[in-house]
Amino acid sequence: MRKSPTQKRSRERVEHILASASRLIAERGSDTMRMSEVAELSGISIGSLYQYFPDKAAIIRTLAERYNAVSRACIAEGLAHVKTVEDLRQAFSVLIDEYYDIFLAEPVIRDIWSAMQADKGLREIELAESRQNAILLAAALKRALPDEDLDRLKVSALLVMHFGECVMRLALSTGETEGRALVEAYKRMAYRSFDDTSGMPHNSGLPGLPVSPPD
Repeated sequence: MRKSPTQKRSRERVEHILASASRLIAERGSDTMRMSEVAELSGISIGSLYQYFPDKAAIIRTLAERYNAVSRACIAEGLAHVKTVEDLRQAFSVLIDEYYDIFLAEPVIRDIWSAMQADKGLREIELAESRQNAILLAAALKRALPDEDLDRLKVSALLVMHFGECVMRLALSTGETEGRALVEAYKRMAYRSFDDTSGMPHNSGLPGLPVSPPD
């Protein structure tokens, strides 16, 4: 944002702008949304809009950061009580299912997520968010596997979280039946990585895939 609101009236104006932008995005997507339309729907002049948001990307960035903050809070809460690998599997499964369901139900979030892929600055936000979420996952892994090296866990966690973003995009581009199958396959692959992190063989991987040998 170009101007950070400090007074109540300014904060309310920003909220109204973001609500108007979300409505326009939900109706026909961010690609065709114009700043003049956001200003008109918000009941303000285009000059007033530019005082807060210099361009459309700034609006999308702000909305994305808000959705990311909510998502991060949900992940933190969902992983907070993990103590074992089995706890982690169950918590992770619930979080991924909720994540997918939210994207299915919220066209605005889906659109913003897609729009972020076309802008380098917005892609950097996504990577930063993956890193933040990976820190949460690595902390949960460390509680479940206290003897493991934390740096190694962080690398594994970043791969799991960032790959999860890619899987969600793929799942949302298909029909729901295939999408849910892809999400389930991703969860099984994630479970495999949780077990492999400990350097021990297991039987929870995808059918037909060899078990990785211990390090």
